[in-house]
Amino acid sequence: MIKLFSRAVIGLSLLCSACAGPTPNNLSRLDLIQKRGELNCGVSGKIPGFSFLQSDGSYEGLDIDICKAMAAAFIGNSSNVQYRPLTAAERFTALKTGEIDILSRNTTHNLSRDSIGGNGLTFAPVVFHDGQGLMVKKSSGINSLEELRGSNICVGSGTTTEQNLNDAFQERNIAYKPIKYQDLNQVVAGYLQGRCKAMTSDRSQLAAARSGFREPKSHVILEEVLSKEPLAPASAGGDQKLSDAMRWVIYALFAAEEQGINKDNINSKLLLANSDPTMTSMRRFLGIDGELGKKLGLKNEFVVNIIRSTGNYGEIYERHLGKNSSVPIPRGLNNIYKSGGLFIAPPLK
Repeated sequence: MIKLFSRAVIGLSLLCSACAGPTPNNLSRLDLIQKRGELNCGVSGKIPGFSFLQSDGSYEGLDIDICKAMAAAFIGNSSNVQYRPLTAAERFTALKTGEIDILSRNTTHNLSRDSIGGNGLTFAPVVFHDGQGLMVKKSSGINSLEELRGSNICVGSGTTTEQNLNDAFQERNIAYKPIKYQDLNQVVAGYLQGRCKAMTSDRSQLAAARSGFREPKSHVILEEVLSKEPLAPASAGGDQKLSDAMRWVIYALFAAEEQGINKDNINSKLLLANSDPTMTSMRRFLGIDGELGKKLGLKNEFVVNIIRSTGNYGEIYERHLGKNSSVPIPRGLNNIYKSGGLFIAPPLK
Protein backbone atom coordinates (compact mmCIF):
# COMPACT_ATOMS: atom_id res chain seq x y z
CA MET A 1 0.00 0.00 0.00
CA ILE A 2 2.78 2.42 0.98
CA LYS A 3 4.74 1.64 -2.22
CA LEU A 4 1.67 2.16 -4.36
CA PHE A 5 0.92 5.45 -2.59
CA SER A 6 4.52 6.63 -3.05
CA ARG A 7 4.44 5.82 -6.76
CA ALA A 8 1.16 7.70 -7.11
CA VAL A 9 2.60 10.76 -5.38
CA ILE A 10 5.73 10.67 -7.54
CA GLY A 11 3.62 10.33 -10.68
CA LEU A 12 1.39 13.21 -9.64
CA SER A 13 4.45 15.33 -8.88
CA LEU A 14 5.92 14.70 -12.32
CA LEU A 15 2.60 15.41 -13.96
CA CYS A 16 2.14 18.69 -12.13
CA SER A 17 5.65 19.85 -12.98
CA ALA A 18 4.43 20.20 -16.56
CA CYS A 19 1.15 21.83 -15.59
CA ALA A 20 0.42 25.51 -15.95
CA GLY A 21 0.16 26.74 -12.42
CA PRO A 22 1.87 28.78 -9.74
CA THR A 23 5.63 28.21 -9.55
CA PRO A 24 7.03 26.35 -6.50
CA ASN A 25 8.69 28.70 -4.02
CA ASN A 26 12.19 27.34 -4.65
CA LEU A 27 11.99 27.46 -8.45
CA SER A 28 11.90 30.45 -10.79
CA ARG A 29 9.43 30.46 -13.64
CA LEU A 30 12.47 30.85 -15.89
CA ASP A 31 13.70 27.43 -14.76
CA LEU A 32 10.32 25.89 -15.60
CA ILE A 33 10.31 27.54 -19.04
CA GLN A 34 13.76 26.17 -19.78
CA LYS A 35 12.84 22.71 -18.51
CA ARG A 36 9.66 22.74 -20.60
CA GLY A 37 11.52 24.04 -23.65
CA GLU A 38 8.63 26.30 -24.55
CA LEU A 39 7.41 29.78 -23.60
CA ASN A 40 3.71 30.41 -22.91
CA CYS A 41 3.09 34.01 -23.93
CA GLY A 42 -0.15 35.92 -23.36
CA VAL A 43 -1.13 38.18 -26.27
CA SER A 44 -4.16 39.89 -27.74
CA GLY A 45 -4.16 38.44 -31.24
CA LYS A 46 -6.59 41.11 -32.43
CA ILE A 47 -4.44 44.23 -32.87
CA PRO A 48 -2.76 44.66 -36.29
CA GLY A 49 0.83 45.78 -35.95
CA PHE A 50 1.08 44.51 -32.37
CA SER A 51 -0.37 41.01 -32.17
CA PHE A 52 -2.67 39.70 -34.86
CA LEU A 53 -3.76 36.19 -35.84
CA GLN A 54 -3.06 35.63 -39.55
CA SER A 55 -5.22 33.55 -41.89
CA ASP A 56 -2.60 30.76 -41.82
CA GLY A 57 -2.86 30.48 -38.01
CA SER A 58 0.40 32.30 -37.25
CA TYR A 59 0.72 35.42 -35.10
CA GLU A 60 2.43 38.62 -36.16
CA GLY A 61 3.27 42.00 -34.63
CA LEU A 62 5.56 43.90 -32.28
CA ASP A 63 4.21 42.16 -29.17
CA ILE A 64 4.67 38.80 -30.90
CA ASP A 65 8.30 39.56 -31.71
CA ILE A 66 8.87 40.46 -28.05
CA CYS A 67 7.64 36.94 -27.18
CA LYS A 68 10.00 35.50 -29.82
CA ALA A 69 12.94 37.50 -28.45
CA MET A 70 12.22 36.18 -24.95
CA ALA A 71 12.05 32.58 -26.22
CA ALA A 72 15.28 33.01 -28.18
CA ALA A 73 17.02 34.24 -25.03
CA PHE A 74 15.43 31.84 -22.53
CA ILE A 75 15.55 28.57 -24.49
CA GLY A 76 17.52 29.37 -27.64
CA ASN A 77 14.61 28.91 -30.06
CA SER A 78 12.18 31.70 -31.00
CA SER A 79 9.80 29.19 -32.60
CA ASN A 80 9.06 27.43 -29.31
CA VAL A 81 6.27 29.77 -28.22
CA GLN A 82 2.67 28.97 -27.40
CA TYR A 83 0.56 32.09 -27.89
CA ARG A 84 -2.45 32.44 -25.62
CA PRO A 85 -4.96 35.05 -26.84
CA LEU A 86 -6.44 36.89 -23.85
CA THR A 87 -8.98 39.63 -23.30
CA ALA A 88 -8.07 42.60 -21.12
CA ALA A 89 -10.15 41.12 -18.30
CA GLU A 90 -8.40 37.72 -18.51
CA ARG A 91 -4.76 38.75 -18.81
CA PHE A 92 -3.74 39.33 -15.18
CA THR A 93 -5.53 36.23 -13.89
CA ALA A 94 -3.72 34.17 -16.53
CA LEU A 95 -0.40 35.44 -15.15
CA LYS A 96 -1.28 34.86 -11.51
CA THR A 97 -2.55 31.31 -12.05
CA GLY A 98 0.46 30.36 -14.16
CA GLU A 99 -1.56 29.79 -17.32
CA ILE A 100 1.03 31.95 -19.09
CA ASP A 101 4.68 32.68 -18.31
CA ILE A 102 4.76 36.26 -19.51
CA LEU A 103 2.30 38.82 -20.83
CA SER A 104 3.09 40.73 -24.03
CA ARG A 105 -0.25 42.35 -24.66
CA ASN A 106 -0.26 46.17 -25.05
CA THR A 107 -0.44 46.56 -21.27
CA THR A 108 0.11 49.91 -19.57
CA HIS A 109 2.67 49.97 -16.76
CA ASN A 110 1.14 51.83 -13.83
CA LEU A 111 1.35 51.88 -10.04
CA SER A 112 -1.76 49.81 -9.35
CA ARG A 113 -0.58 46.97 -11.57
CA ASP A 114 3.01 47.13 -10.34
CA SER A 115 2.37 47.29 -6.58
CA ILE A 116 1.83 44.51 -4.03
CA GLY A 117 -1.43 46.18 -3.05
CA GLY A 118 -2.60 46.06 -6.66
CA ASN A 119 -2.05 43.35 -9.27
CA GLY A 120 1.47 42.70 -8.00
CA LEU A 121 3.04 42.34 -11.45
CA THR A 122 6.64 42.98 -12.44
CA PHE A 123 7.11 44.97 -15.64
CA ALA A 124 9.94 44.81 -18.13
CA PRO A 125 11.09 48.07 -19.79
CA VAL A 126 8.56 49.90 -21.95
CA VAL A 127 8.47 48.67 -25.55
CA PHE A 128 6.00 51.25 -26.89
CA HIS A 129 5.14 54.73 -25.63
CA ASP A 130 1.54 55.47 -26.45
CA GLY A 131 -1.30 57.77 -25.46
CA GLN A 132 -5.06 57.38 -25.41
CA GLY A 133 -7.12 59.01 -28.12
CA LEU A 134 -10.58 59.14 -29.66
CA MET A 135 -11.69 58.26 -33.18
CA VAL A 136 -14.79 59.61 -34.89
CA LYS A 137 -16.32 59.42 -38.32
CA LYS A 138 -15.06 62.22 -40.53
CA SER A 139 -18.63 62.98 -41.59
CA SER A 140 -19.55 63.80 -37.97
CA GLY A 141 -17.59 67.05 -38.15
CA ILE A 142 -16.35 66.50 -34.58
CA ASN A 143 -12.89 67.97 -33.91
CA SER A 144 -12.64 68.11 -30.10
CA LEU A 145 -13.70 66.50 -26.84
CA GLU A 146 -16.13 69.34 -26.14
CA GLU A 147 -18.09 68.44 -29.24
CA LEU A 148 -18.68 64.95 -27.81
CA ARG A 149 -20.76 66.32 -24.91
CA GLY A 150 -23.68 63.97 -24.15
CA SER A 151 -22.45 61.36 -26.66
CA ASN A 152 -22.08 57.60 -26.36
CA ILE A 153 -18.44 56.50 -26.44
CA CYS A 154 -17.36 52.90 -27.02
CA VAL A 155 -14.65 51.74 -24.59
CA GLY A 156 -13.08 48.50 -23.38
CA SER A 157 -14.10 47.55 -19.83
CA GLY A 158 -11.61 46.62 -17.13
CA THR A 159 -8.81 48.71 -18.68
CA THR A 160 -6.95 51.92 -17.88
CA THR A 161 -8.69 53.23 -21.01
CA GLU A 162 -12.03 53.28 -19.21
CA GLN A 163 -10.59 55.17 -16.23
CA ASN A 164 -8.67 57.64 -18.43
CA LEU A 165 -11.81 58.42 -20.40
CA ASN A 166 -13.74 59.13 -17.22
CA ASP A 167 -10.93 61.28 -15.79
CA ALA A 168 -10.54 63.35 -18.96
CA PHE A 169 -14.25 64.08 -19.33
CA GLN A 170 -14.81 64.76 -15.62
CA GLU A 171 -11.91 67.22 -15.50
CA ARG A 172 -13.50 69.13 -18.39
CA ASN A 173 -17.01 68.78 -16.91
CA ILE A 174 -18.24 67.06 -20.08
CA ALA A 175 -21.12 64.62 -19.72
CA TYR A 176 -20.94 61.40 -21.76
CA LYS A 177 -22.20 57.80 -21.70
CA PRO A 178 -19.65 54.95 -21.82
CA ILE A 179 -20.71 51.89 -23.81
CA LYS A 180 -18.50 49.10 -22.47
CA TYR A 181 -17.21 46.01 -24.27
CA GLN A 182 -14.89 43.15 -23.30
CA ASP A 183 -12.34 43.49 -26.12
CA LEU A 184 -11.23 45.79 -28.90
CA ASN A 185 -13.07 43.91 -31.64
CA GLN A 186 -16.35 44.47 -29.82
CA VAL A 187 -15.47 48.14 -29.29
CA VAL A 188 -14.80 48.50 -33.03
CA ALA A 189 -18.02 46.67 -33.95
CA GLY A 190 -20.09 48.89 -31.68
CA TYR A 191 -18.51 52.00 -33.16
CA LEU A 192 -18.99 50.91 -36.79
CA GLN A 193 -22.58 49.89 -36.11
CA GLY A 194 -23.32 53.43 -34.91
CA ARG A 195 -23.90 52.60 -31.26
CA CYS A 196 -21.34 55.25 -30.31
CA LYS A 197 -20.38 58.64 -31.65
CA ALA A 198 -16.73 57.85 -30.92
CA MET A 199 -14.49 55.00 -29.83
CA THR A 200 -11.51 55.34 -27.53
CA SER A 201 -8.34 53.34 -27.07
CA ASP A 202 -4.59 53.85 -27.27
CA ARG A 203 -3.83 55.86 -30.40
CA SER A 204 -1.79 52.94 -31.75
CA GLN A 205 -4.79 50.65 -31.41
CA LEU A 206 -7.05 53.20 -33.10
CA ALA A 207 -4.63 53.36 -36.03
CA ALA A 208 -4.45 49.56 -36.12
CA ALA A 209 -8.23 49.21 -36.06
CA ARG A 210 -8.71 51.87 -38.73
CA SER A 211 -6.30 50.06 -41.07
CA GLY A 212 -8.82 47.23 -41.32
CA PHE A 213 -11.86 49.42 -42.05
CA ARG A 214 -13.48 49.33 -45.47
CA GLU A 215 -12.91 53.10 -45.80
CA PRO A 216 -10.07 54.06 -43.43
CA LYS A 217 -9.93 57.66 -44.63
CA SER A 218 -13.54 58.18 -43.52
CA HIS A 219 -12.42 58.06 -39.88
CA VAL A 220 -10.20 60.52 -38.01
CA ILE A 221 -8.26 60.31 -34.75
CA LEU A 222 -8.70 63.51 -32.76
CA GLU A 223 -5.52 65.45 -31.94
CA GLU A 224 -6.21 65.56 -28.20
CA VAL A 225 -4.28 62.93 -26.19
CA LEU A 226 -6.01 61.83 -22.98
CA SER A 227 -3.14 60.07 -21.24
CA LYS A 228 0.35 58.63 -21.36
CA GLU A 229 0.40 54.88 -21.92
CA PRO A 230 3.81 53.22 -21.50
CA LEU A 231 3.19 49.69 -22.78
CA ALA A 232 5.42 46.93 -21.42
CA PRO A 233 5.64 43.14 -21.06
CA ALA A 234 4.93 41.77 -17.58
CA SER A 235 5.41 38.73 -15.40
CA ALA A 236 3.95 37.62 -12.08
CA GLY A 237 5.59 39.51 -9.21
CA GLY A 238 8.20 38.15 -6.83
CA ASP A 239 10.27 36.22 -9.38
CA GLN A 240 13.49 38.21 -9.73
CA LYS A 241 15.27 35.67 -11.91
CA LEU A 242 12.57 35.82 -14.57
CA SER A 243 12.08 39.58 -14.32
CA ASP A 244 15.84 40.20 -14.59
CA ALA A 245 16.03 38.06 -17.73
CA MET A 246 13.04 39.84 -19.29
CA ARG A 247 14.47 43.26 -18.48
CA TRP A 248 17.81 42.59 -20.15
CA VAL A 249 16.23 40.99 -23.23
CA ILE A 250 14.50 44.31 -23.91
CA TYR A 251 17.65 46.29 -23.15
CA ALA A 252 19.58 44.04 -25.53
CA LEU A 253 17.15 44.93 -28.34
CA PHE A 254 17.73 48.64 -27.67
CA ALA A 255 21.51 48.25 -27.28
CA ALA A 256 21.81 46.32 -30.53
CA GLU A 257 20.13 49.16 -32.41
CA GLU A 258 22.38 51.69 -30.65
CA GLN A 259 25.45 49.76 -31.84
CA GLY A 260 24.18 49.13 -35.37
CA ILE A 261 23.97 45.37 -34.88
CA ASN A 262 21.13 43.82 -36.85
CA LYS A 263 19.85 40.57 -38.25
CA ASP A 264 21.83 40.96 -41.48
CA ASN A 265 25.21 41.72 -39.93
CA ILE A 266 25.14 39.79 -36.63
CA ASN A 267 27.24 36.92 -37.99
CA SER A 268 29.91 39.22 -39.44
CA LYS A 269 29.97 41.26 -36.20
CA LEU A 270 30.41 38.05 -34.22
CA LEU A 271 33.21 36.89 -36.51
CA LEU A 272 34.97 40.24 -36.22
CA ALA A 273 34.68 40.35 -32.42
CA ASN A 274 35.93 36.77 -32.14
CA SER A 275 39.05 37.65 -34.11
CA ASP A 276 39.86 40.93 -32.34
CA PRO A 277 40.49 40.74 -28.56
CA THR A 278 40.65 44.56 -28.35
CA MET A 279 36.89 44.87 -29.05
CA THR A 280 36.15 44.37 -25.37
CA SER A 281 32.63 45.87 -25.15
CA MET A 282 31.48 44.11 -28.33
CA ARG A 283 32.90 40.79 -27.15
CA ARG A 284 31.05 41.20 -23.83
CA PHE A 285 27.79 42.15 -25.55
CA LEU A 286 27.91 39.15 -27.88
CA GLY A 287 28.76 36.71 -25.09
CA ILE A 288 32.34 35.93 -26.05
CA ASP A 289 33.72 37.32 -22.76
CA GLY A 290 32.29 38.22 -19.37
CA GLU A 291 29.59 35.54 -18.86
CA LEU A 292 26.78 38.12 -18.71
CA GLY A 293 24.22 35.53 -19.77
CA LYS A 294 25.20 33.20 -16.94
CA LYS A 295 24.43 35.96 -14.43
CA LEU A 296 20.85 36.00 -15.75
CA GLY A 297 20.41 32.23 -15.91
CA LEU A 298 20.77 32.34 -19.70
CA LYS A 299 23.35 31.20 -22.22
CA ASN A 300 26.18 33.70 -22.67
CA GLU A 301 25.26 34.05 -26.36
CA PHE A 302 21.66 35.07 -25.55
CA VAL A 303 22.04 38.41 -27.36
CA VAL A 304 23.22 36.68 -30.53
CA ASN A 305 20.23 34.32 -30.35
CA ILE A 306 17.84 37.26 -29.99
CA ILE A 307 19.22 39.28 -32.90
CA ARG A 308 19.38 36.26 -35.18
CA SER A 309 15.71 35.62 -34.43
CA THR A 310 14.05 39.04 -34.46
CA GLY A 311 16.67 41.65 -35.26
CA ASN A 312 17.09 44.72 -33.05
CA TYR A 313 14.25 46.90 -31.75
CA GLY A 314 14.37 49.20 -34.79
CA GLU A 315 13.97 46.25 -37.13
CA ILE A 316 11.00 44.96 -35.15
CA TYR A 317 9.37 48.40 -35.22
CA GLU A 318 10.00 48.94 -38.93
CA ARG A 319 8.64 45.50 -39.79
CA HIS A 320 5.31 46.01 -38.06
CA LEU A 321 4.78 49.77 -37.63
CA GLY A 322 7.16 51.35 -40.16
CA LYS A 323 6.14 53.52 -43.10
CA ASN A 324 5.78 50.51 -45.42
CA SER A 325 3.76 48.43 -42.94
CA SER A 326 -0.02 48.05 -42.87
CA VAL A 327 -0.13 50.14 -39.67
CA PRO A 328 2.37 52.99 -40.20
CA ILE A 329 3.02 54.92 -36.97
CA PRO A 330 5.87 57.48 -36.79
CA ARG A 331 8.47 56.33 -34.23
CA GLY A 332 8.55 59.59 -32.29
CA LEU A 333 9.17 58.76 -28.63
CA ASN A 334 9.74 55.13 -29.59
CA ASN A 335 13.17 55.85 -30.96
CA ILE A 336 16.50 55.23 -29.29
CA TYR A 337 17.90 58.20 -27.40
CA LYS A 338 20.48 58.95 -30.12
CA SER A 339 17.60 59.70 -32.47
CA GLY A 340 15.58 61.81 -30.01
CA GLY A 341 13.48 59.02 -28.49
CA LEU A 342 13.11 57.67 -24.96
CA PHE A 343 14.75 54.26 -25.36
CA ILE A 344 18.16 53.78 -23.77
CA ALA A 345 19.86 50.65 -22.48
CA PRO A 346 22.02 50.64 -19.36
CA PRO A 347 25.53 49.31 -20.01
CA LEU A 348 25.65 45.55 -20.56
CA LYS A 349 28.74 44.91 -18.47
